Amino acid sequence: MVDIAGKPMIQWVYEETCKALDTVYVATDDDRIADVVRSFGGNVVMTSADHQNGTTRCLEAWNLINALETRTFDAALNIQGDEPMLDAGSLEDLKNCFAGGETDFATLVIPVTTEEDLWNDSEVFVTFNKHMDALYFSRSVIPAIRGRHKMHWLEYGTFYKHLGLYAYTFKTLQAFANMAPSTLENYESLEQLRWIENGGSIKIGITEHESIPVDTMDDLKRVREIMAKRA
Repeated sequence: MVDIAGKPMIQWVYEETCKALDTVYVATDDDRIADVVRSFGGNVVMTSADHQNGTTRCLEAWNLINALETRTFDAALNIQGDEPMLDAGSLEDLKNCFAGGETDFATLVIPVTTEEDLWNDSEVFVTFNKHMDALYFSRSVIPAIRGRHKMHWLEYGTFYKHLGLYAYTFKTLQAFANMAPSTLENYESLEQLRWIENGGSIKIGITEHESIPVDTMDDLKRVREIMAKRA
């Protein structure tokens, strides 16, 4: 709900999402957030306060939305409310992961271009195979380049950081939400590793649209400065 360039953060996310999706809802258990969203004309579903993670909340939201809407949906896009610099182009890139009809679970990555991002403790890094299926997500920089100093890794390889956007079919979301937490998930505190550790596949889409999640006050300051300049 923090103000960024004259709007609540959630409003920036909601309005940009509406450029790419016909049906958009904010899922929350907080009346204050719900009131803010309704104040700018957004859709809200009130979910349980007992969810331990975003996946189970997303599943509950899908069920609630299906009860409100007459249309059916092929997939749900799970977009975090702390992404005020979200670009609708990223959502199009995520939707395109389902174009072949074989994808059940997808997410996005973006190439790392600066050393600042490479050594930012808030970033999550991804490796994937030639079929664009994720191999691993880590809070450590992966892959490592043996024999080269870390400060020069960008000169010798391409690294990808994860953008916290997910899309799933209902069947996959239901299965994912009902899985027990896994060992790798607990180590890295990355929920998507649960799916991989249980043998699932996550399709990777590459986007060029940068986003800065607001996880800390420093992130908020950085985003405010960037968006003030844009305004």
